[in-house]
Amino acid sequence: MSLGDEQGHTDYGDTGHTRTRLPENDPYGGAPRRGGRRSSSRSLVTVVGVVVLLIAAIAFANRGDDSSADSSTGKGARPQTASTAASGTRPVDTKANGIPSGFAHSEQGAESAAANYAVALGSAEMFNTAWRHQIVDTVYARDVAAAKQSAMDSAYSNEKFLTNIGLSKDGTAPKGETFVSRVIPVGTKVTSAGKDATTVDVWYTSLFGLSGDTSKNPVTESWYTTTYKLKWVASDWKVTDFQQKDGPVPVGRDQTASTADDMTKAVEEYGGFTYAR
Repeated sequence: MSLGDEQGHTDYGDTGHTRTRLPENDPYGGAPRRGGRRSSSRSLVTVVGVVVLLIAAIAFANRGDDSSADSSTGKGARPQTASTAASGTRPVDTKANGIPSGFAHSEQGAESAAANYAVALGSAEMFNTAWRHQIVDTVYARDVAAAKQSAMDSAYSNEKFLTNIGLSKDGTAPKGETFVSRVIPVGTKVTSAGKDATTVDVWYTSLFGLSGDTSKNPVTESWYTTTYKLKWVASDWKVTDFQQKDGPVPVGRDQTASTADDMTKAVEEYGGFTYAR
């Protein structure tokens, strides 16, 4: 079964609704852009889709039973506009393996955990074996992490997959290029809440590709929503399952794409967020 078959995604989206003005000169190779670029762009969209499906494919089916919703939030309750406003609750100030930890035993704590875990699971570090092991051990419930570690290693070290996205067999970028894989949460909402089991949707944009003058897979953005099932384990929220879908996708602005040098500098100079409400 292919990765696409497992998730039921066979279409990676039509780019006809997004208008992006490219520089007069190709930022990832010397020649001016021609009409044939559309085919290359669609190929890249397919590659990005493969990455997303890869992450989804290694998700597991071990779902715990959700507790009944408490009196403060009924099942299916809709978030209010003010739900993303500052609450006065201080952010966590502890980390485990570089990932925020020690979230509050509350809905807000679960939302914060899900957003931060999405950032970690969508990072370039997932393509490094040592870092991947630390991330998995940190964000997943212990029994799930132990059961899925080998599956993740197999998926992320697949040589054909790595070649398709332009990485070497050890997951590193070619000389002179910078590998970019970054998730930026836009919003979260609790869709089901119980005392020790909560489901959170994280809506985010994702940057993925290789930045460099010789890159054939320039950095592009995509939009997804991932649903995380969390349970309260050892005084913190941990992932037990997740599912992902495309969108919502906003209409693209008529902006000129940055050069490879500008993109590389931005990735190197702007650190990703490590805490989100």
